[in-house]
Amino acid sequence: MKKLFQIITISLFSISVFSQKIERIEPENWWIGMKYNTITLLIYGKDISDLQPSISYSGVEVLTTETVENKNYLFLTLKITSLAKPGTVTIDFLKNNKKVITKNFPLLEREAGSADRESFTQKDAIYLIVPDRFANGDPKNDRFSFLNEKVIDRTDENKRHGGDIQGIINHLDYIKSLGFTQIWNTPLTENNEPNYSYHGYAATDFYTIDPRFGTNADFKKLAQEAKKRNIGIIWDAVLNHCGAEYYFVKDLPEKNWLNCTDTKMRTNHLKSTITDIYATEIDKKEYTDGWFDGHMADLNQRNPLVAKYLIQNTLWWIEYAGLSGLREDTFSYTNKDFLAKWTKTILEEYPKMNIAGEEMSRNAAQTSYWQKDKINTDGYECYLPTLMDFSLNDNIVSALNRTESWFSTWRDVYQSVAQDYLFPHPADQMIFPDNHDLDRFYSRIDKNFAHWKLGIAMYMTMRGIPQFFYGTEVLMTNNKAGSDGQRRSDFYGGWKGDSKNAVNESGLTDEEKKAKNYFSKVLNWRKTNSAIRNGKFLHYAPQQNDVYVYFRYNDQQKVMVVLNKNTEDVSLDLNRYNEIIPNSIHVKDIISDKAFEINNTLTVPAKTAMILEVSSSL
Repeated sequence: MKKLFQIITISLFSISVFSQKIERIEPENWWIGMKYNTITLLIYGKDISDLQPSISYSGVEVLTTETVENKNYLFLTLKITSLAKPGTVTIDFLKNNKKVITKNFPLLEREAGSADRESFTQKDAIYLIVPDRFANGDPKNDRFSFLNEKVIDRTDENKRHGGDIQGIINHLDYIKSLGFTQIWNTPLTENNEPNYSYHGYAATDFYTIDPRFGTNADFKKLAQEAKKRNIGIIWDAVLNHCGAEYYFVKDLPEKNWLNCTDTKMRTNHLKSTITDIYATEIDKKEYTDGWFDGHMADLNQRNPLVAKYLIQNTLWWIEYAGLSGLREDTFSYTNKDFLAKWTKTILEEYPKMNIAGEEMSRNAAQTSYWQKDKINTDGYECYLPTLMDFSLNDNIVSALNRTESWFSTWRDVYQSVAQDYLFPHPADQMIFPDNHDLDRFYSRIDKNFAHWKLGIAMYMTMRGIPQFFYGTEVLMTNNKAGSDGQRRSDFYGGWKGDSKNAVNESGLTDEEKKAKNYFSKVLNWRKTNSAIRNGKFLHYAPQQNDVYVYFRYNDQQKVMVVLNKNTEDVSLDLNRYNEIIPNSIHVKDIISDKAFEINNTLTVPAKTAMILEVSSSL
């Protein structure tokens, strides 16, 4: 009987050990030679918290093993010293001093020059793509039975349409031909939500590309193919929230992994609570801790394990795919102390890395709070290099639509740019006529082609880093204002059988063809002019004649931009501009390709943008 009891006990122990299985180790690998060399692995599996990890690898030290409320999690902190060599670290998991599970953790060698990689600056132009709506390069990955949303329906603006990474790869030559040097894709990570999953902003696996877009290897291939064409890839990072179907939301490591776990309270969206000296703590908390949406769980970055997880994930993608920059979504919704730590850590590892933060405010004082080197009254310091300029966006649309005013209709644009004194680095702002969260530019200006050309000329010559939404070059529109699905409608020719094709121009109207030619001509010229790429900015107050004049200049080149919104030709007296140019000059108009001399007076045709390279004085 005693022997039978021993056999049963041993059998039960074997079943218990066998039932323990490690399903995830995140990150799955790391690199030698990183400044960020102390990493915390999130290890997930059924009832694994009683396992003891053991490592014997030269140059790798186990610092701590940490358990949390949920027995399905184990956190292992390793230090990868300068002695470590590339190879595979074997992690043995022991129970009662007996090895029960073994996992491999690769240590890789970094790409040469990785830490000193170049990023996007004023020299670049960014093409924004919503991958599901751009091009379907591989129809075989449209549906997967193991994912919650299985429907592909191009007639429904809220469903998945089937665009993917291969579709972007297929269009790289087209994107290059337009004059772009960077691509920003909206999130590509897995979004396994049951509905409305196409946009990617409710990630359910931060370490995996959504299979409907492709694989991690496909994304790396995109970055490599883009690099061959001198195009960088910007990663859309989401730090504030994740999808409600994320495994660590459905099986929380600990209750404070998320904010408002029980109530799922929605954010109040009051950005001003961060800077408001009168704001109450409850209002601040409701802003940063509230859920952005019911299916977007709010991550608690005050939890050090969450903070480490997010920082490591960003570093991992930069190193894995060879990224050239970051755009961070819903920036100020995230805990601001964490944001300072995250931005600082990224820049310590990659000193030239640019990060554009989405502070979706039209108030420049609110936006400038986050830029690096900003001296704030509360002493807060973030390290964010670039902000998205929503103020300029609104004011340009307003100026182009306004018909009558006591002052020039350009006045608000002039005053918007005049707010740059609030920014420590005013040229480091991302400027854009539209994006995936705004109605299409051509729709917002009532499909006025002359005004579209004025706006495009401004965005391609204004201070800042220009970003254009896919299809802007061929006048894509959305008929239903405020509809995200229509804003993100399918790119012309991205699907076999489309009646329109932006690449080969079949089905395009004459106006759409003219728009594409105008767009690509100016943008390709932009790459050749150092005054536009890195020069200073000087503008003149627009007068009642509805002409806005500004200059871009450096020691090598000088460009005069003249935007005439008037319905009639306007003559400008060059005496007004003596601060920057003489009365008589040689110029070349890059739009008309005409070179000519100006003596005292410049005649500007009605509803016309002139971009004049000033070659010399007479």
